[in-house]
Amino acid sequence: MSAKTPPFAAFEWTIAWRYLRARRAEGGVSVMTVISLVGVALAVFALIATLAVRSGFRSEFVDTILGSNAHATVYYSTSVTENGQTSRTIDDFADLAERLAAVPGVIGTAPLVKGQVMATNDGRNAGVEVFGIRYDDLLAIPRIAHSDRARGDITRFDEGIAIGEGVARELQASVGDRIRIISPEGARTAFGTSPRVNAYEVVYIFSAGRYDIDRTRVYLPFTEAQSFFNRDGVADEIEVMLERPENVEEMVYPLMQAAGPRAMVWTWRDSAGSFLRALDIEDNVMFIILSILVLIAAMNIISGLIMLVKNKGRDIGILRTMGLSEGSILRVFFLCGSLVGVVGTGIGVIAGCLFALYIDPIFGFVNYLSGGGVWDASIRGIYALPAELRLVDVLKAVSLSLGLSFIVTIFPARRAARMNPVEALRYE
Repeated sequence: MSAKTPPFAAFEWTIAWRYLRARRAEGGVSVMTVISLVGVALAVFALIATLAVRSGFRSEFVDTILGSNAHATVYYSTSVTENGQTSRTIDDFADLAERLAAVPGVIGTAPLVKGQVMATNDGRNAGVEVFGIRYDDLLAIPRIAHSDRARGDITRFDEGIAIGEGVARELQASVGDRIRIISPEGARTAFGTSPRVNAYEVVYIFSAGRYDIDRTRVYLPFTEAQSFFNRDGVADEIEVMLERPENVEEMVYPLMQAAGPRAMVWTWRDSAGSFLRALDIEDNVMFIILSILVLIAAMNIISGLIMLVKNKGRDIGILRTMGLSEGSILRVFFLCGSLVGVVGTGIGVIAGCLFALYIDPIFGFVNYLSGGGVWDASIRGIYALPAELRLVDVLKAVSLSLGLSFIVTIFPARRAARMNPVEALRYE
């Protein structure tokens, strides 16, 4: 009768370890073991590295949106004025800003004047979008007022103009230069509307971390923008900053109630929601594809174990005649496959985490080898390849790898356990 032993006894670990270390001449499959281990490690590494990059890209993209734009924008629908012209301007912008600021969850409001103009400097031209804003409100925009790559003095904002880093590069302008902005909607005369041209000193150059923002955005003092765009005494919209911007949908109705019947609300999710949804779909697809890669790596464990069971048929027969139960044999070969999966997963986790933590020097080295230009900010929007190592991503990769490794190991282990000792020793 087979002996009763506790599950995963010490001798079962010892036998499994000896089988894994055995050379091919001794009936082992050490080469297959190494191949299986490396395959699992590379698959887990690829999964963690990809998840970290995708998480970092999404976080950086969202942060540039929330850090350089309003969380919600309140504007008026088109109405007909007394002289028969249509208008969307806000006459009572100061009162409206106060009402919006009183809404629970709102941490700041700012009236804004906006317009698209042509900027010129020494024969170079660039189409830009002008944001007329008050100095105190500009300081409340973190990616603009506290830019790591900023140049100039933001405290002199009321004396000139603040431009994005991309605009400065396009115009070849630096702090202290005077650039001209040209608006087709200038002064109204008896002969029609003539273009308006004003020159301003560049007092501040910022980088919001987004190529499209740095390439097109400039800031003018609010009163100067009102005068330049013929918005005397009015504003185009009210920017609203929220305490919890991720819950902006819940704030739309309270903001519309506070703003009045003509008000409309445009949130940051309205502007970037489709892109974020595309990122979510891409993340799910990438996870499925890389999960298949982990499964393929785990299938190598089956190949190695089947060869191991075939080579160790005589040993299995001897162990069964000595009194080992089917359960003990199953656990021995289950340990053989599981150890490969555990060690490979551990190596993959370490490699993936190191990649995410040191992605900047790694990316710099790859960029150097390729001669530069690997990352095009004009296409990807942000300036560098980010990575954010999240515990949930690591746990997902570990759970997937170990789960597949354990599952695929069961089948060859059961085959070994059910082997007939008489058949195994017949030809020995």
